[in-house]
Amino acid sequence: MNAAPDPRPAHAESDTYLALVCSRLSDDLSGVALQRLALRAPGPGEVRVRIRAAALNFPDLLMTQGKYQFEPPLPFVLGLEAAGEVVETGPGVTTTSVGERVYLQGKTGGFAEMAVLEETRVRRIPDGLDFAKAAALRAGSVTAYVSLVRRARLQRGETLLVHGASGGVGMAAVALGRHLGAHVIATGTSAEKLAIVKAQGAHEVIDLRGGFRERVKALTGGRGADVIFDPVGGDVFDESLRCIAWDGRLLVIGFASGRIPVVSANIPLIKGFSILGVRAGEWGRRFPDKGEENLREVDRLASEGVFDPYIGARFPLSQAMDALRFLGERRVIGKVLIEP
Repeated sequence: MNAAPDPRPAHAESDTYLALVCSRLSDDLSGVALQRLALRAPGPGEVRVRIRAAALNFPDLLMTQGKYQFEPPLPFVLGLEAAGEVVETGPGVTTTSVGERVYLQGKTGGFAEMAVLEETRVRRIPDGLDFAKAAALRAGSVTAYVSLVRRARLQRGETLLVHGASGGVGMAAVALGRHLGAHVIATGTSAEKLAIVKAQGAHEVIDLRGGFRERVKALTGGRGADVIFDPVGGDVFDESLRCIAWDGRLLVIGFASGRIPVVSANIPLIKGFSILGVRAGEWGRRFPDKGEENLREVDRLASEGVFDPYIGARFPLSQAMDALRFLGERRVIGKVLIEP
C-alpha cells in the first residue's frame, strides 16, 4: 500500500516519537489519533525498543470502545503486539542487551515508533522469524495453544472445527490442530479466504453462508466435531451446538460477531459436551510456570515453522487509523501490520 505523507513535524528523534493514542472512548474511533509524545529514558529495570512492526488484533479496537475485559487507563498507546530491537537499557537490566531483537508482551504500547517498558515485557524473537512475523506471533499462537492443548486437550485423530479460520487466531488454531494430528475443518465467509486457509493446512473448508451443521455431520460420519474453536459467537455458536460430538469441547474464544450467545443448560446435559472459556493471558497469569511453558512452546513451534503468521496487509504508522478501520470492516485475512 502506498504510504500517505507523514503528518509528523520535524523533531529530533531523541526528543519525541509518534504513537497512536486513545484519549477518549468512542464507538467510531473519534477518540483515537496520532500524537507526538515525549520520549523518556528507560528507568530501573526498563528497556527502550525501536518498533519495527506491530500487528492489529480485534481487542485493540474493542479497547478504544471500552468493550474489552481489560480497560487501560486513559490515555493509552494502542498496540497489543509489536516487535523491534532494543536501543537502550536502564539500570538493573540483566537479561536484555542493546541490539537484541525482541517482541513485546502486553496489551498496549505497540503502535508507536518507540516503546519504553519493563524488561519482563520483552522476549527474544525465535530463530527464523523476521520483525513482521514476530510481531504477529504471540496473541494468536498463545491463544491457540492454551485453547487446544491446555483447555480442550485435543487428541490425535479427533476432529477440530475452527470458526473465524481466516483471521490470525483462527489460522494459528488450524496450524496447531494439524500439527497435533487432528482432522481440521475450517469455516469462513468467502471463497478467497477459504482458499488461503486451505493452503495454510485445513483439511476441509466450509462457507458459513450456506450453514455448516449438515456439512460437519457429513464429514464426521454423523458424529460431529470433537473440538470446536469459536472466536465468533452469535449465530455461529448457536449452530455449533447442533454439530458437536458426544464428549465434545466447545471453546469460547470471543464474540467477533457482536452478539454474546446464551445456551440453555439442558443442551450440554443432553448432548454430553463441555463449554470451555479461554482467556489465554489470564491463564498464564494465574499459572505463571505454565504460562512461561506456553511461551517457550510457542517460540519452539514458531522456530520449527508450525506457527508461521500469514501477513494479509501492511500499513505505515501514518495510516494507522486506516488500518484500524480495515480491521473493523472484517476485511482481514491473517494479520494486519503497522510498520513505523
